[in-house]
Amino acid sequence: MNRYPSEASSSLRLHYLYMLEWQIRRKAIYRMADCLFTIEGEGKMIIHILAGGPAEYCADFSRYENEEVVWAAVDRGVYRLLKRGITPAVAFGDYDSVTDEELAWMGQQTNELHIVPREKDQTDLEIAISWALEQKPKLIRIFGATGGRLDHGLANIQMLLKGLEVNIEMCIVDNKNEIMVKKFGMYIIEGNEHFPYVSFVPVTERVEGITLHGFKYPLTNKTIEWGSTLCISNELIEEKGNFSFTSGILMMIRSTD
Repeated sequence: MNRYPSEASSSLRLHYLYMLEWQIRRKAIYRMADCLFTIEGEGKMIIHILAGGPAEYCADFSRYENEEVVWAAVDRGVYRLLKRGITPAVAFGDYDSVTDEELAWMGQQTNELHIVPREKDQTDLEIAISWALEQKPKLIRIFGATGGRLDHGLANIQMLLKGLEVNIEMCIVDNKNEIMVKKFGMYIIEGNEHFPYVSFVPVTERVEGITLHGFKYPLTNKTIEWGSTLCISNELIEEKGNFSFTSGILMMIRSTD
């Protein structure tokens, strides 16, 4: 439902956003989405991004509580993260999914609140991912990116390819799945009690030379193409296994029932 159906109410909200921007500028904490704000720790840090997808699909953050992470949040995800007692280092969004009162509260609680236009060529999450990649972390985990609109969900999964381009590991995590993409090579995989099932789906039209060791259903030098289910719902039978392939890009999905 459009929270601001009338032209008058839309104008009021636009005026409110201008006022909020002015207030944040006075506090010297506002920067545009292409800001120079960076975080030290290149190649070492872990960045978590909470997007604004349905809350019921969001993963349990407590499994990562022993890690030192830098949090970013997007749109409605900013509000949810703050309500969990976590202040993001940076926040992005057009904030069309929050009320004026929630937005004002978020502006008071967040040091780096970036207000971007509603009409733009990138989603709010893509803007946040671009910022995260600029920090050159060792890992980016994205939460709240699945379970809602299918167009957004598919686009979010495809954005994992951005990490491959710059050799930064990225994954999407929800309450049932952990999703990442891999370019051809050899990889070690460890058992995970949260996500016992492992599937491999071809991202490129053809993936060749797939070999699996330490799995319930091992493979040697197999080829899969779009639409193949050969590598769906496997399991590790050892503490560690490995997989390799000689060409293409694979999506690895670790999941639970």
